[in-house]
Amino acid sequence: MVKKPIYVTQSSLAPLEEYMELLKGVWERGILTHNGPLVQQLEGDISTKLGINNFVAVSNGTIAIQMAIKALELKGEIITTPFTWIATVSAIKWEGCTPVFCDIDPETLNIDASKIENLITDKTVAIIPVHVFGNACDVESIEAIARRHNLKVIYDAAHAIGSTFKGQSLLNWGDISATSLHATKLLNTAEGGGCITDSYELNEKLKRIRFFGHDNQKNIVEDGFNGKLTEIHAALGIANMKYYDRVLEDRKEKYIYYKNSLSNFSKISFQEIKFGECNYSYFPVIFETEEALLITEKKLNELHIFPRRYFYPSVNTYTDIVEYQSTPISENISKRILCLPLYLQLKKEEIDLIIEVILSA
Repeated sequence: MVKKPIYVTQSSLAPLEEYMELLKGVWERGILTHNGPLVQQLEGDISTKLGINNFVAVSNGTIAIQMAIKALELKGEIITTPFTWIATVSAIKWEGCTPVFCDIDPETLNIDASKIENLITDKTVAIIPVHVFGNACDVESIEAIARRHNLKVIYDAAHAIGSTFKGQSLLNWGDISATSLHATKLLNTAEGGGCITDSYELNEKLKRIRFFGHDNQKNIVEDGFNGKLTEIHAALGIANMKYYDRVLEDRKEKYIYYKNSLSNFSKISFQEIKFGECNYSYFPVIFETEEALLITEKKLNELHIFPRRYFYPSVNTYTDIVEYQSTPISENISKRILCLPLYLQLKKEEIDLIIEVILSA
């Protein structure tokens, strides 16, 4: 049994003294929120690091999706994936739209682009695909479909900071990409998120929406809400940014180590990376049966090792909040998938123990 519990992830944090140094400036200025200097610095640092034109920092990734829907003035049906965190659907519903579920590709675990057009109706206004576990969607096919049917595309890119497609940040795709800076992400501000768009007009609109609809003269010109990121959170993001490359490389090394160690084991399979370069932010394994998963999970838990059934269940089955729509592939895979621990502080001998348990279970 391990001495300290091992969870599916652990926040990557800069040394406390480096964070505290940034906080001294916050205390000296007395500015805690309202688009403060550290928020602006974080936006600039992320844009430069990732090679994107604009980054609008917001309070969390769910708000980022809501803001994207609001900025594009969408009302109607939005086609999305059932293999996602509930926040994707919550944001759609909060903005008065109806989620329509498109089943997933069983290999990439992303929305199956070949099935999208069959779901388009005269009420369809947009597509919200998810780059699941940082794995790029078939962005070119999705863009082509959107053009043919005059639809907007918002990417739920919560997992996708650090992922690329054709040498560019994956966040550059879609009318707007919405990402997360949550504590579990490769780059975190404890809580936080952001919207990315190439459009100057949309970028300015998103900034107004996050601050109650204020323009630069403090006039209310948009139907906005409070989506601001604080200086306290921005400071953490700036401090963590210094270690971002190290975190990214560490995840990749451990991901490859896991996969090489388990690749000859016929009882499990892996997410396929077909498009672009993944950021390796999660390591999901897919078991042959749910029973096999539960046996393995139980044995790991007995050693105080806690992987996560992520995403489980398939969100189209949350019938208290959505009308059920059949997506058999998502429903099946969600019962058999388990994300293994993967984070900077995770030791090689701990990974070896996890692998040993899986192989023996």
